[in-house]
Amino acid sequence: MRIVACNGFGLEKEKSNSPEEFFNRSVIEFIKDGEEKTLNVLYLRYFDEMVARWTPYSTNPLFKSFNRDIYMADIIAMVCLFKDPSLASRKRLYINSEKELAGYFENVNFGKIEKVFISIDQAKPYDIKSNVDFNILS
Repeated sequence: MRIVACNGFGLEKEKSNSPEEFFNRSVIEFIKDGEEKTLNVLYLRYFDEMVARWTPYSTNPLFKSFNRDIYMADIIAMVCLFKDPSLASRKRLYINSEKELAGYFENVNFGKIEKVFISIDQAKPYDIKSNVDFNILS
């Protein structure tokens, strides 16, 4: 699998009765088996306040990449895809429970996540040989 891009953003309210401003979208673009794919993860914005609970970072932004600050919304789709490779066949994932999101963040190697962002932010796609590389073995 080759990671091409990964970013996140907050949704904006389009209609006065829409709850969109309570959600963030995290998007990862990748190439698998020669096919370009995108995974969109929609989740409650409230989860961004729990950075220290699931990551080694204390605040947003989490870390700085080559030319930008990396926020929780930027990494969630990547973390989900690495934790559950079957998501590569899906286009969308909706996360609305703390327990579900916490499961994706268990045993993640954040040093590797940082390396991926540094590479893709320098316009160099990052090749993943095994998702196991992104887990910390106990």
